[in-house]
Amino acid sequence: MEQSLRKDTTIGSKIFTIVNNTLLILVALACLLPFVNVIASSFASTQEVVSKKFILFPTTFSLDAYRYILSTPTIFKGLGVSVGTTIVGTLVSMALTAFMAYGLSRTYLYGRNAINFIIVFSMLFSGGMIPTFLIVKGVGLIDSYWSLILPVAINAFNLIIMRNFFQALPDSLEESAKIDGCNDFGVFFKIMLPLALPSIATISLFYGVTYWNTYMNAILYLNDSNKWPIQVLLRQIVIVSSGMQAEGSSVDVIPPAQTIKMAVIVVATVPMLIAYPFVQKHFTKGALLGAVKG
Repeated sequence: MEQSLRKDTTIGSKIFTIVNNTLLILVALACLLPFVNVIASSFASTQEVVSKKFILFPTTFSLDAYRYILSTPTIFKGLGVSVGTTIVGTLVSMALTAFMAYGLSRTYLYGRNAINFIIVFSMLFSGGMIPTFLIVKGVGLIDSYWSLILPVAINAFNLIIMRNFFQALPDSLEESAKIDGCNDFGVFFKIMLPLALPSIATISLFYGVTYWNTYMNAILYLNDSNKWPIQVLLRQIVIVSSGMQAEGSSVDVIPPAQTIKMAVIVVATVPMLIAYPFVQKHFTKGALLGAVKG
């Protein structure tokens, strides 16, 4: 009887494993194939893009779309703006988020519950676009790169994840450090931050993606086109590629708009894909440890 149950269990587990793996492979292909199509289409020739609706492997390799995108001199300045905004913005956001999250994780902080309520409330209700614009204008941030950073410096969701991460650390660590002579800053920098590296890596990736994809804030707050980040410039390139030569472009023949759109997606996505492997090992651990305990 026991042997038959073991055989049934073994057969059932094998069937489950096969079905589960098959479904996971199908889901992975459903996510991967569109991106492969985007990359292949960006390198395909004009004739192939026009004649085929779906491309996995371009028969004729072409760099015309990338030559067209990179032929505009302002694209490199926009790339520099995005890289600088992403680096500085991520550092500022992580510093503010870490300090605030650690403070709110301490149960003895006066007014802690009220501040936590305000943070959760801001996730459900916000001032909106016009009040935010008036505040940015009132403090003199129009046409300043800081207008891309300060209005979104602290994300409530990321703050809660990091606060929960600090709350999960045992209080005995802080007590032991203070017995050894550490003050609050010493406990934070020498004890808590090293233990919070998985959470820091995960949230840094969240902030980095947010700053890299900055578009609406740049449209609202930056009137000087020379200060536009890469996302806004790429959109302008897609628009002008539909019917006219890009300003300052040295390319005589404009590739199809579809090819340019695919190349724009690749240019806008690849930097974040390159950064992801460096924080991948911390990603799941940091997100789960900060999200489990409420």
